[in-house]
Amino acid sequence: MDLFTLITLLIVISALFAYLNTRWLKLPDAIGIMVLSLGFSVLLLGLNAIHPAWLTLVRQTVADIDFGRVLFDVMLSFLLFAGAFHTDAAQLRIEQRSVMLFALVGVLLSTALVGSGLYVIAGWFGFALSYPLCLLFGALISPTDPIAVLGILAKFKLPESVKLNIVGESLFNDGVGVVVFASIYRIVVNGSDSISAGDIGLLFLEEAGGGILFGLALGYGMFWLLRSINHYQTEVIITLAGVMGGYLLAQKLHISGPLAMVVAGLFVGDHARENAMSRQTEEYIDKFWELLDSILNALLFVLIGLELLLIDFQRGYWLICGIMIMVVLLARFISIWFPFRLARRWLDLDDKAPLMLTWGGLRGGLSIAMALSIPNSLPHKDLLVTITYAVVLFSVIGQGLTMERLIGRLYPTDKES
Repeated sequence: MDLFTLITLLIVISALFAYLNTRWLKLPDAIGIMVLSLGFSVLLLGLNAIHPAWLTLVRQTVADIDFGRVLFDVMLSFLLFAGAFHTDAAQLRIEQRSVMLFALVGVLLSTALVGSGLYVIAGWFGFALSYPLCLLFGALISPTDPIAVLGILAKFKLPESVKLNIVGESLFNDGVGVVVFASIYRIVVNGSDSISAGDIGLLFLEEAGGGILFGLALGYGMFWLLRSINHYQTEVIITLAGVMGGYLLAQKLHISGPLAMVVAGLFVGDHARENAMSRQTEEYIDKFWELLDSILNALLFVLIGLELLLIDFQRGYWLICGIMIMVVLLARFISIWFPFRLARRWLDLDDKAPLMLTWGGLRGGLSIAMALSIPNSLPHKDLLVTITYAVVLFSVIGQGLTMERLIGRLYPTDKES
C-alpha cells in the first residue's frame, strides 16, 4: 500500500471515529476515539474466524506502519509545541519547583520501583527477566504522556496549581525519561561496562540541557521573526517551519527535540502573544495549532487502537499485566508522595494533590513507541510490549473515564468546564 493511500485510510477512519464519538458516545476525544479504534480492532480480529486471509492482510498493513518513527519523527514535534503553546507559561513559572521536582525525582524513583516490582513478579510467574531489562521497562512506563494528559484534562476543571503540575510535569518528564531509557538501554544491549555514571551525566547534559537551550534559541528566533512583520498567513507558516525545521535540527545535533519543542512553545506562547502578534494573528495561530493538534491526536489514538492487532496476548500474560497495572499506579503514587512530603513547605499544593497527580498521570503513545523500539533479539520483548499496552489502555480508558468522578470527590466545588 502506497503512503498516500495509507494516510487517506487513517484520516478517513479518524474522521469516522471522531464523528461517532461526538454524535453518540460524547466521551473526551482521546478516550472516545481509542475506544472506537479498539472496538474496530476487535471486530477485525473476528475476521480470523470468517476469512483468515483478510485479517493477515490488515495485520500486515498495520505492521508496515512504523509506529515509533511516525510518533517520534512526525507527530511528536507538532503535538508538544501545540500543547506548550496553549499552556499558561506565566502560571507554570509559579509551579516550576514542583514541576521540576516531580519530573526529575519522580521519574527516577518510579523507574526503580516499577523495575524492581517487575523483576520480583516476573520471577513468581517463571519469566527470567534480567534486572536491567526490568529497569528498562520502568524507564519507558514512568514518564507521563503529555499528549494523553493534554487531550483528556482539557475537558475538566481542576484547581489551577494541580492542573499546571500535571500538564507541566508531563511536558518535561519525557526528556528525563528518554535519557534514563537510553542509558539503561545501552546497559541491556552492551553490558554494564558500556556506560558509567559520568556517561549518564554527560548524556543528560547533552540531551536535556542542549534541548532546553536550543528551544530557547528557537523560540526567540520565531519571536523575532513574528515581531518584525504583521501578516498572519506568513506568521502561521513561520511557526510551522520553526517546529519542523527546529525538530529536524535538534535530531541532527543529538539533543532532545521534545524538550526543545516544549521550551520553544512556552516561549512563543508567552512572549509572542503580548509583544509580537496582532489580535488577528494570535487568533489564526491559535486556531491553526488547535486544529492540527486535534487532527494528530485523533490519528495517534487510532494508531494506538490498531496496534492491538499486533499484540500477542498470550493467556499466561493476563494476570501479570493486571498486577503490573497496580504496581505502576503504586509506584507513581510513591514517586509523587515522597518528594511532595520532603518539599511540602515550598510547594503550593494541597494534601489531595498527590492522589490527583497519580490518577492524572496518564501513559500513552510514547510508552508504546519506546517499548516497540526494544530489539526483537532481547528475550521477552513480547511480554514487555504486552504489559506496556495493557498499562496504556488502563491509563487512558480506565483513569480517563473515572477522572471526572475523582475530581468531584476531591474538589467538589469545581464543576466540569
